Amino acid sequence: MKRLDLSPLCLTCQYFVMLILLLVAAACSPTASAPDPTAPPTLATRLTIHTWEDDIPQEILDAFSNETGVTLELIPFLTYEEGVENIRGGMMLDVVWLSNTEVGPLIRDGLLAAIDYRNIPNARNIAANFRDLIYDPGNRHTVPFSWGTTGFVFREDLFTKPDLRWSDLWNNSFGPVGIWQDTRTLIGLTLKSLGYSVNSENPAELEAALTQMIDLKGKAIFLEDINIASSAYPLNDGQISLAFGWSYDFLIGQELNPNIAYIIPQDGSILWGDNIVIPANSPNKYTAEKFIDFMLRPEISALYTNTNFYATANDAAYEFIEPSIRSNPAIFPPPESLQNAEILMPLSAEGKALYDSIWARFMDAIGAA
Repeated sequence: MKRLDLSPLCLTCQYFVMLILLLVAAACSPTASAPDPTAPPTLATRLTIHTWEDDIPQEILDAFSNETGVTLELIPFLTYEEGVENIRGGMMLDVVWLSNTEVGPLIRDGLLAAIDYRNIPNARNIAANFRDLIYDPGNRHTVPFSWGTTGFVFREDLFTKPDLRWSDLWNNSFGPVGIWQDTRTLIGLTLKSLGYSVNSENPAELEAALTQMIDLKGKAIFLEDINIASSAYPLNDGQISLAFGWSYDFLIGQELNPNIAYIIPQDGSILWGDNIVIPANSPNKYTAEKFIDFMLRPEISALYTNTNFYATANDAAYEFIEPSIRSNPAIFPPPESLQNAEILMPLSAEGKALYDSIWARFMDAIGAA
């Protein structure tokens, strides 16, 4: 009998033959099956959401979890800038609320995922006015969600002048005024008070705005310094008679004092917009898209508006919004009041550096008495 050759070469041949036999057996096995490419992805068990504290009504969060079984983890931020820093820092986030002004640089740097609208059929409900804006053509990375105006919240019983302009923040006869440490809004309204665009990147115009802001600083109260969530409270207490703010402040104020009113300045409102985005490093993109689709259901978008008093970009939601909110011009302003309005837009990298410098110098400056 011939002796079996156990040399390394023959052993390799034996292993190769055994591997072929195993692969053939697996292919012939009745239990083996290839993945179905048409099967939808499975939902993640947990989704992380990054937005303002208490921004999304608990009723909405519970409804999504009950319907899908997905646990929602909310990580609140204090400012949009904080949200941007966390995305840039690589924090694992799945769904983030960001303003129009913040998304452009993140898109340019590849930090936001491209949206697969096949998973968001309710995107058809978004009004045409909010689609295909210059900072995200085709809405490839952003889903518009809510919007609003910036104007004056004031005590109308203390005023004899109803036709306010942005320059009235500097009117000494109105006493102390309230301002927020909101970089783009404060710089923007100051530019507008001087007749410039709220999105100006002209260095000379920004220097002129800085001079005006420093002058205002000595006469104004930073609302953050008195640890409040809305200008409505110091307006009610008489600490201030006027503040720049939003419909949210007005509606809180109305519950405190019927003399608290809201007006869009004659020289035009500053419009803000909120978008829902998915960071590029999200491990749960499909589930994030299904959550966005849920938020765009007409009844859900309406519930958000009915709770937070922010206008919705969702056309189909209007019939579910409470009539008193839908007819409130502070929330849904008539078209004629928006004739001189400007929307806050993302800045170029050079413009962002200019604004950061202007803001740092403003915060370091001692205001004129």
